Amino acid sequence: MGKRLSKFHTKKHCYGLFTFLTALLMATILFVPFMVFNGGILYYYGDFNVQEIPFYQLVHDAVRSGNLGWSHITDLGSDTISSYSFYLLGSPFFWSTIPFSSEVVPYLIGPLLIIKFACAALAAYIYLKRYVKNGTIAMVGGLMYAFSGFSIYNVFFFHFHEPLIVFPLLLAALDAFLYDKKRIVFALAVFTACIVNYYFFAGQVIFVLMYYLMLTLTKTYKFKFTEFLILAVEVLIGFAATAFLILPSVLGLMGNPRLDTLPEGWNSLVYSRPEKYFLIILSFFFPADTPAFPVFTPDSNCKWASVAGWIPLAGMTGAIGYMQLKKRSWLKKLITLLILFALIPVLNSMFQLFNSSIYYARWFYMIVLMLVLATVKSLENEETDWNRAIRWSVGITAGIAVLIGLMPNNTDDTENGEYILGVQASFDRFWLYVLLAMMSLLAFVLIYKKFCVNKKRFAAMLLLGTCLTAMVSSFFVIAEGFISSNTSKTINENIINKRGGITIDDIDEVRSDFYECVDNTAMFWQIQSINCFQSSVSPSIMKFYEEMEIGRDVASRPNTDAYALRSLLSCKYLFDYVEDNSTDGSYYSFIDKDGETKMPYWQYIDNNNNFKIYENLCYIPMGFTYDEFVTKDEFNKIDKYYKPQAMLHAMVLTRDQMIKYNDITKYSQGDYDLLYFGDSSNFVSKTNEYVYSYEEYKKACKERKKTSCSSFGYTDNGFKAEYKNNGEKNLMFFSVPYSEGFKATVNGKSVDIEEANYGFMAIEIPAHTDCSIEFTYQTPGLKQGCMISIGALCALAVYPCILLTCHIVKKRKQKHTNII
Repeated sequence: MGKRLSKFHTKKHCYGLFTFLTALLMATILFVPFMVFNGGILYYYGDFNVQEIPFYQLVHDAVRSGNLGWSHITDLGSDTISSYSFYLLGSPFFWSTIPFSSEVVPYLIGPLLIIKFACAALAAYIYLKRYVKNGTIAMVGGLMYAFSGFSIYNVFFFHFHEPLIVFPLLLAALDAFLYDKKRIVFALAVFTACIVNYYFFAGQVIFVLMYYLMLTLTKTYKFKFTEFLILAVEVLIGFAATAFLILPSVLGLMGNPRLDTLPEGWNSLVYSRPEKYFLIILSFFFPADTPAFPVFTPDSNCKWASVAGWIPLAGMTGAIGYMQLKKRSWLKKLITLLILFALIPVLNSMFQLFNSSIYYARWFYMIVLMLVLATVKSLENEETDWNRAIRWSVGITAGIAVLIGLMPNNTDDTENGEYILGVQASFDRFWLYVLLAMMSLLAFVLIYKKFCVNKKRFAAMLLLGTCLTAMVSSFFVIAEGFISSNTSKTINENIINKRGGITIDDIDEVRSDFYECVDNTAMFWQIQSINCFQSSVSPSIMKFYEEMEIGRDVASRPNTDAYALRSLLSCKYLFDYVEDNSTDGSYYSFIDKDGETKMPYWQYIDNNNNFKIYENLCYIPMGFTYDEFVTKDEFNKIDKYYKPQAMLHAMVLTRDQMIKYNDITKYSQGDYDLLYFGDSSNFVSKTNEYVYSYEEYKKACKERKKTSCSSFGYTDNGFKAEYKNNGEKNLMFFSVPYSEGFKATVNGKSVDIEEANYGFMAIEIPAHTDCSIEFTYQTPGLKQGCMISIGALCALAVYPCILLTCHIVKKRKQKHTNII
C-alpha cells in the first residue's frame, strides 16, 4: 500500500455519456424489481407513498385543467403555487408528465427517479472533470455522488434529487465564469437552481459564497472587481427571472410557524442531544440509514433529518488521504469549514435561513460533493499515502462500530436490570451496516493492491467496484424501506386510481374525514377533506389549529375529541379503512368496544373500496350565519376542549371587527370596557352560558344549518354560493382559509372579506335579499412576479449585447494602442 499513483493521461472520450448510461443502468437494476413487484408502480414507504405520488397526480391534473390558482383539495384549501412549488412545480421531471393521462402518472414515478440518478451522476461528472486528468476517475466520482448515502437516504423524499442535480452544475457554471471567462452560463445556473427548489437554493447561496471566498482568499482565483460586478449582475438577473414562481411562493407561506423559529441561547451553540455529534460523524463512514428507522443513534431525534453522506467503495478513505497531503489547498480549508458548520447548530441552520424549528442536515450533499472531489483528486495524486489513509478510515469505522455495538446498555426493555451489549436500535441491522462498510473498504484495498501498477485497469476496477458497492448497499437500504411499508398494499389495492369505486353522489361537493387511514387518501381520490399531510399549506390553516390548541405541524389530523370541528368545517362523511387489526373496539376502528361510533351522531351508510363510510348527522353545509359574536379575548377564556363546540355558537372576531359591524354584532363599548380596561373578572361573556353536551352540540348544528347556503360550489378560481336571507343583514361564514388573494361580491357588488374564526372568511350580506355570492381568487404576487421575470429576461437579452460591445471597444483600443 506504500506505492504512489503515477500520472495517467487519457484521450478524449464520451465519458459524460458513459457516466449517464452507467448510472441509468444501475438505477434501473436497483428500482425495477420493486416496480415489477407492485405491477409497475414504484412504492417505497412513508412520505414517498403518501406525499410524492398524490402530489404529482394532483398538480398534474390541475395543470392540465388550467387551474393553478386555489386548490380546495389541499387541506381546507390552499394556494397551489405556494403549496407545491417546494415539491414539484419547478421540476422539469414533473413537467415531463403533463402529456400523459392522470392514471399513468403514478407509473412514471419510478422511471423519473431512475433518470434523476443518471442526471445526478452526469452533473457531478461535469463539475469534477475539470479537476482530474483521467476521465474514468471523473466518471467514478460522478457515480459516487449519485449513489452516495445522502442520495439513497433521500429516495424517501422524491423531490430532493433535483437539487442534487443542479448543485454540481451551479459550481461548474461558477468555475466556467471564473476560469474560462464564460458569461451568461452562471445566470442560467442560478435561475435553474432557484426555480427547481427555493428551499435548497437558500443553502446553495450560502455554499457558493463560501466557495467563492475560499477560492479568492487562497488566491486560487485572482479577484478582479470588474469581474465581481459582472458576476453580481448575472446572479441578480438569474434570481429575478424566478420571480414568477418564487414571489407567490414566499408571499403564500409567510406566517407559516415552521419557518419562523430562529436559533437562540445554548441551543444555537451545541446540540441538545450529544448523539447527534456521533450521528454526523458516522454518517460519512457507514451506508445510509433509513429515514424513519434510525439504527445507529435511535435517541438523537433525527428521523427524516437527512443526516447521510457515505461514499460508495472509498468511504472517507480518499478524503482522508487528500486531507493528509502536506500541500495546502482551498478544498482542504473548505472541507474543514463545512465540518465546523455541521457541528455547530447556528451555523448548520444557515443553510435553511436560520430556521431552527427542527434539526435538518439537508445540505450534506454539498459536503458529499466536496468529499468526492477530494477523493478523485487524491486518486490522481502521487503523494497520497494510502497506507496511512486506510489505517485512519478503518480505525474510525471499527472504533465507531465497537463503541456503539459493544457498549453495555441498561434499557427499560431488559428484565431485572440486566445489561445488554450495544446502544443501537437493532442488533442485526447495525452489524449488517458495519459489514457493508468494512467490506467496501476491503474491496477498495484489494483493488488498489492488485491494479495500482496498471493505471487503466486500476481506473476500470475502481469503476466496477464503485458500481457493485453502490448497488449492494443501496439495495439493502431501499429493500429495508420497501419491506417496512405499511401503506403500499392498501394504496395499490384500494386507493390509487380507485376513485371510481366511491359511489356517493355528493362526495365531490362536501368535505370528508379519514379515521386512521393512509395519509392523503382524499388527495389520491381528489376529493375535499379535513385531513392533509402537507407542510406548505395556507398559514391561515396553521393559525386556526394553533388557536384551537389542536396540534398541526406537518399534517391536519384532528382527533375524535374535537368532534364539533367536523360540523364547523362542513365535513359530511367519514371513511374508516377495514383491515385485519381494525376490529370493533381497536385503535384502528371508528367503532368503540361498546359498538358505538367514537364521535357522536355518525351513522354507517356504505362500504366502498374496503372503507366503511359514515355520515355526519350534524352536518352543516358550507356557508352559514351566526346569531352571536364574541371577541378573541372572550373566546380565549374557553377551555381548549370546548373551543370547537363553542365556535358553533358564536363567530369569533377581533374587537375592531366587532366595532366595525356594531349593528350586527351588538357590540357594547361599556360592557367591553371591563374586559379591556377594567377588571376583566367582572366581565360577563355570553360564552359563560354555553353548555357543552352532545344534545347542545346537536342543537347548535341544527341552528347553523337553518341559516346555511342553499347551494355552494367551487369554480376554477374560487367558489359560488346562493343564500336567501329572510332576516336582517348579517355576516356569513365560510370555512375556507383566509387569503389576500380572494375578492368577494354579493349580487355583483364588491364587499369586504373579514378574517373570522381564526383564519377563515366572512362577508356581510344585506337584509331581506336573495344573495348570489361569488369569491374569486388570484394568486398574490403572481402578476408582479411575472412582470419582474419578464424584465429579467429582457435584461438577459441585453446583457450579452453589452458584453460584446465592451469586448469590441476594448479590442479596438488595444489595436489603436499597438499602432501608436
